[in-house]
Amino acid sequence: QEWDTQGGTVRVIDFMPPRPLAGKDAVPQVIRIVEGVAGTVRMRSAVRMRFSYGRVVPWVHRVEQAEGGHRTVAVAGPDSVWLDGEAETYGRDLTTYADFTVGAGERIAFALTWQASHLDPPKAPDAEEMLDATADFWHDWAGQCTYQGPYREAVIRSLITLKALTYAPTGGIVAAPTTSLPEDIGGERNWDYRYTWLRDAAITLSSLLRTGYREEARAWREWLLRAVAGDPENLQIMYGIAGERELTESSLDWLPGYEGSQPVRVGNGAAGQLQLDVYGEVVEALHLAHMTGLVRNDHAHHLQLRLIEYLEEHWQEPDEGIWEVRGPRRHFVHSKVMAWVAVDRTIKLLEQTPEDAPEGGHLERWRELRDTIHRDVCDKGYDPERNTFTQYYGGRELDASLLLIPQVGFLPPDDKRVIGTIEAIQRELSTEDGFVLRYPTHDETGNNVDGLSGHEGAFLACSFWLADDLAMIGRVQEARELFDRLLALRNDLGLLAEEWDPREKRQVGNFPQAFSHVPLIDTALRLTACGAAYLSAQPDGLAADRAEQATV
Repeated sequence: QEWDTQGGTVRVIDFMPPRPLAGKDAVPQVIRIVEGVAGTVRMRSAVRMRFSYGRVVPWVHRVEQAEGGHRTVAVAGPDSVWLDGEAETYGRDLTTYADFTVGAGERIAFALTWQASHLDPPKAPDAEEMLDATADFWHDWAGQCTYQGPYREAVIRSLITLKALTYAPTGGIVAAPTTSLPEDIGGERNWDYRYTWLRDAAITLSSLLRTGYREEARAWREWLLRAVAGDPENLQIMYGIAGERELTESSLDWLPGYEGSQPVRVGNGAAGQLQLDVYGEVVEALHLAHMTGLVRNDHAHHLQLRLIEYLEEHWQEPDEGIWEVRGPRRHFVHSKVMAWVAVDRTIKLLEQTPEDAPEGGHLERWRELRDTIHRDVCDKGYDPERNTFTQYYGGRELDASLLLIPQVGFLPPDDKRVIGTIEAIQRELSTEDGFVLRYPTHDETGNNVDGLSGHEGAFLACSFWLADDLAMIGRVQEARELFDRLLALRNDLGLLAEEWDPREKRQVGNFPQAFSHVPLIDTALRLTACGAAYLSAQPDGLAADRAEQATV
């Protein structure tokens, strides 16, 4: 960022050194460099350290150094934060200040480093050295991207975002680094997204593999296998970044919330929901890993069979669905479609590796199950009068997750039911800019249908899905125009939140959002090479499999 003042111009550079640069001694760190561009500018740095979401005021004191100078440290319980800077600091009103002047060509650095309070103090960083190393790291990492199409800048920015959302020690990718940035400003649709959703597994793995990041894809698969190990009945829809299961939701009543949006939540109560589509997402991820030649993991094969055995007994149950509705369970169409995906991909795997098929007629039984689920969805989840699939069995509401029906190969793109569903969603769930709502939050009488008050914005992932579908049914120019409008919503750093408020013309929801950036990558790849060229661009094995899906 740059600021122009009466005295001159100053530039501020903020960055976080990647963990690999420090190896086993890596600690979370933020570095700021203040650079004089022109003239002379008087500056003040102010740091007000608080722990436990602002509730705990730490003990802040100076630590004199043997070689001269001092460091400032804030300590409370298990946490300590060390402030290093080239300007003299002082304390006042529970805040640490530094007053300094920067002239043209001068650079003043500050660093904040977290360290467990019982450990030895972390080494003070060399800010300039770390800046160069950080820039080199990201330049080299971005250079691995195999995508060379017209949307390369947007794709690389999204890939960098995914990498930055990855917890390096475990490979887990959080949905967003924030909690409780509201979907409805001033409302209660505020959630903690600092966890890892299994639903993101397949699409994230696919995006990483198709852009050349096999090591990240492998680490993500290994995280997935560790997290879901055990009885499939105990599968959660989300986990902590190291695979933690206890994500109890609570409210931080002492915080006012972003622009007055309360409650501020930590934890996520949806972790205990039944969402049958997640089983399909996990199996799809394992299938993609196999088709693209990731090193075989025998546990992955065993897990996949266990998941199918569980689905065989439970696919007919109602659930909370992909959108984690805090209302009654229903027979959501998307959940049934993804159950079909799980069975379909397992059958394909066993047909390719018959030596891995369990004994006892499982394969033939699962073929019958696949057909049964398909008939069930087409009979109960489709409205022939309106020529559209519906959100749940027996309902009339639409749902943007229905846009995934052709993308997962449940029906081919040219099926009239697919085209009818796409057009119905455009009519009933799209804003005037063509962006897509997840589902109607209110019924015809004005009552909320999802257990929450207020409204939400257009869901960006769903809007990318619409662009994908339009391309798949041959409306490529319309798809490109929608994609361009979506790219225009990004901020100056190329980042996207979860939703777009069409009334206030602003991004809303947690930020940045992995579930927005991954579909961006997929849509860019699809639009770059539609049709047969798109299929031929896939890694070995994946192209043929997706071509087969498209003709089911």
